[in-house]
Amino acid sequence: MLASIPLVASLLCGTALPGVAHAQMMAPSLLDSFRLGTGGGVLCQAQNSSRDPALKGMFDRAWTVVCRDAARPIAKLYALRTDQPDLMARLADARAKEVDCGAEGQGTVAGLGAVAVTRCRLKTAEVDYTAYSYREGRTLYVAEGLAGYDSALALGLRTIVEDRIADGMVTVATTSVANPAAFARVQAGTLDPDQALAEGYRRNASGDYAEAAEFFATLQQRAGQDDAQRERSGEYLINQALQKSNLGEFAEADRLFAEAERIPTSDRVESRLRRNFMALHLLNQQKLPEALAVLDKPMAQMDDPIPVRGSAIEIGADVAAEINSGLPVAQRLGATESTALTPVERAAILDAQAGQLRGTIWRLQGRPAEARTALEQALTDAVAVREGRIVSITRLRAQILAEIALSEEAGGNVAGGEARLREALTLLQTQYPETSAVNGARARLAAYLARHAQADAAMALYAEVIRSASSNGGSITGIANQIAPYYALLVERMPANPALADDFFLASQVFVRPGVADTQAVLARELSEGGSEAARLFRQSVTLSRDIERNRIELAQAAMRTEQEGAAPVDVDAIRTSLIQLEAQQAATQALLGNYPQFRAVAASTLTLADLRATLKPGEAYMKLLTVGGALYAFYNSPTLTTAYRLPISSAELDTKVDSIRETIASEVNGQLLTYPFDMDSARSLFVSLMGPVSADLANVTHLVFEPDGGMLRLPVNLLVEDDASVQRVAARTAQPGADPFDVSGVSWLGRNRSVSTAVSARAFRDTRMVRQSAATRQYIGFGQNAPVSGTVQLAATRSMSGAGSTGCDWPLAAWDRPISAAELRTASNALGDASSAIVTGAQFTDTDVTSRGDLNTYRILHFATHGFVTAPRIGCPARPALLTSFGPAGSSDGLLSFGEIFDLKIDADLVILSACNTAGTASIAATREAGVTTGGGTAMDGLVRAFIGAGGRSVLASHWPAPDDFDATQKLMSSLFEDGRGESIGQAVRGASIKLMNDPLTSHPYYWAGFALVGDGAQPLLAAR
Repeated sequence: MLASIPLVASLLCGTALPGVAHAQMMAPSLLDSFRLGTGGGVLCQAQNSSRDPALKGMFDRAWTVVCRDAARPIAKLYALRTDQPDLMARLADARAKEVDCGAEGQGTVAGLGAVAVTRCRLKTAEVDYTAYSYREGRTLYVAEGLAGYDSALALGLRTIVEDRIADGMVTVATTSVANPAAFARVQAGTLDPDQALAEGYRRNASGDYAEAAEFFATLQQRAGQDDAQRERSGEYLINQALQKSNLGEFAEADRLFAEAERIPTSDRVESRLRRNFMALHLLNQQKLPEALAVLDKPMAQMDDPIPVRGSAIEIGADVAAEINSGLPVAQRLGATESTALTPVERAAILDAQAGQLRGTIWRLQGRPAEARTALEQALTDAVAVREGRIVSITRLRAQILAEIALSEEAGGNVAGGEARLREALTLLQTQYPETSAVNGARARLAAYLARHAQADAAMALYAEVIRSASSNGGSITGIANQIAPYYALLVERMPANPALADDFFLASQVFVRPGVADTQAVLARELSEGGSEAARLFRQSVTLSRDIERNRIELAQAAMRTEQEGAAPVDVDAIRTSLIQLEAQQAATQALLGNYPQFRAVAASTLTLADLRATLKPGEAYMKLLTVGGALYAFYNSPTLTTAYRLPISSAELDTKVDSIRETIASEVNGQLLTYPFDMDSARSLFVSLMGPVSADLANVTHLVFEPDGGMLRLPVNLLVEDDASVQRVAARTAQPGADPFDVSGVSWLGRNRSVSTAVSARAFRDTRMVRQSAATRQYIGFGQNAPVSGTVQLAATRSMSGAGSTGCDWPLAAWDRPISAAELRTASNALGDASSAIVTGAQFTDTDVTSRGDLNTYRILHFATHGFVTAPRIGCPARPALLTSFGPAGSSDGLLSFGEIFDLKIDADLVILSACNTAGTASIAATREAGVTTGGGTAMDGLVRAFIGAGGRSVLASHWPAPDDFDATQKLMSSLFEDGRGESIGQAVRGASIKLMNDPLTSHPYYWAGFALVGDGAQPLLAAR
């Protein structure tokens, strides 16, 4: 997949760096920056702000206060001479741009006594703002900012009055703010469109396409509500479209590009941006002639000449690829201003990018000579803008050099191609050390070396990529093609060097499929805008990650200057000290975050093989599938065997086999759900393909933890057939006259011989196993049988939902007129025999009722028996995974318990049961972020299931297809699960209940017993001890 070319980076200047260890011992008035407080809590820093408009006299001072849990400055501090007649008016004027204030009153600040207090409110949100002022001698001291950070205001005021770091700890009073949701949005920076736009470009430049798409989607939603932002809708839409394209979601990308096309623009820069992004979208789909045609469309010329100035410069926020990335501390905290490129200069860079894309197309078309000419010209054009002193050109130059290298290779100049790739890598390492851009360059070089008989050197480079991505919490999804040879090399060499299994396991974890990345991006956005302690820590962690990246950049650049100019190494030492401090703060923050399930649901942390082995219990095995390009790999670890191997089938062949099996289980034909005799041959063949190399070891495993990928995201692994004898017995039996072709009893299913759990990731499995059991005091609450919207009630025979009849991207109201019977809920509740259990149905089962309940965390088991939406209503529409509920009060309810609403629930459940259509199964090819997608179709496991885990569920029992009511199969399963499962683990209880159905000829077909996937830790107890 070809990613969009980063358009900018950041301004370099010589502002001094803070962070040396002894700085806090000096008087704050002598420092450019100082920390607020001496204890733990929120990490806040005051930074000199010499250009504040309230400053006038040479003795006036101002500081901006930035806290790591907020994306914007939260306060300002002033020390102003009182012999200025317009002092108070100047302060009021500076404040009036942002807030509306009342009259000045009186208050107190601990350590200072009486102070003047002005209460205000932000103009853009229902968020309170406070200004404290204190006079001493000839100086007026002021601390003003968000009222939720009152402790920071008080500490800041005391610090500048006393000229020493005041003792105390910064806390955030989110419980006392007038509008917690609005306050959280201010903290997250979502009210600042320029900041959100720049952050979206930054995520794109880093290869984090799912996160970038989420930022642009947020901006687009806001543009529809804000006249001031509506004119930028076109830019937001094409950016969101390109991110979707980069993730392989081409149908929705087409829709978004088409929507943007309907918004006319005369802006010559945006016209070029649209041209380039559409060409990249077509390149992602390998539509080379179409992409070339787009690039060949004439553009209006920019008439102004390109000026040449003497300093490196930053593109403005409207096309910024990063938020202040690489800026010295004074500038990144708002003390200085950057100068934007002119529209002419931006257009020149975009035209250079277009030249690079044209060269890429010609190379892919087998025209290396023409490609190289075009690429060399693109490189010349790019560096012509301000003589190449734009820092952002580094990435564009590296991309062009990489393309030139491939043209050299195509022309037979292997050494020349390698030299160009190494030049590109060196260029990026200097400006962006330990970033996704550098890892991409390393992987390109490694793939090149692997193609030219330099496997050892390639392996070393690949190991660097994995180490960097793992230690920085990144992924390598955007460089799948370049990284693919690494897995082949590892598997090839593993028999002679078994220790390479550790490397394979680590490499498999940083390869995050787009569906997971999409889901995590949405959940992360949801978390960042929250008002909880987890949300505050998460924002702090994100800010620290950015600052660590910036310090690494500054360290590399300072080291280069020291080497080239022979300068004293003092700057390098100061930056290194600052980096160590930041990394220590990040480690502490991450440790605290690990206590929150919402963070665990979005974390991209990896696990070592030693950690995995320590997590597994005797008799357990962990198996992970991995799709890399068209190839499939498996990793397997048990107490007696650790190995990895390439499957003998391709990803496309796996999809075909899965489709063949699923069609015999549940196929919808003309709105009717049909089941056919089970495809035993395919189920047996698939077992051999997936598990043949480890089948002998698997025979001794009592609990298999399976992490699926590719087509297996759409099929429960427990229905695979372990032996040929089972296939032969069923074939012989069904050949008899009058035999029931649906009778497959007596088969040696994978799920008959052991319990099976599904894992969303190795780290998630480990975290779930380490979490304490629920402290809930009640056993069970069930939700279902929604109230219909019409007078006629028709109980659904299955939980299958069809999008037929939908208008636009909405589901038809007829879906609400087919409620699921509550019989299954009553069966489960009666089987538990717990007087404290509850069942919520009819008009009481609304989305608003569920989200507003304050007692959900008092139930150990939550059970939803209702329709589930996980597919898009039609191609090009976003999927909106949700559980159907009754409609609540008009204006406050949409009759859906959405993905985001689920994530925000506060539950403490050992088990969540989703007895609804496809809550663990397949979503449509056009499915988008909330359901989680992969090219060729996504999985609701990445959406609804992960949302419930983030809300506080340990394990989720979710259905792969419509839960059957024929022969009372689902009721029997639930009844057996709770009646016979006492004293057993969840996995054993599910297995035992399934075996009863397997043994009954009427319900032996996998349709009746195999649909429920247990996601989480199947070894946990099903029921709490009484």
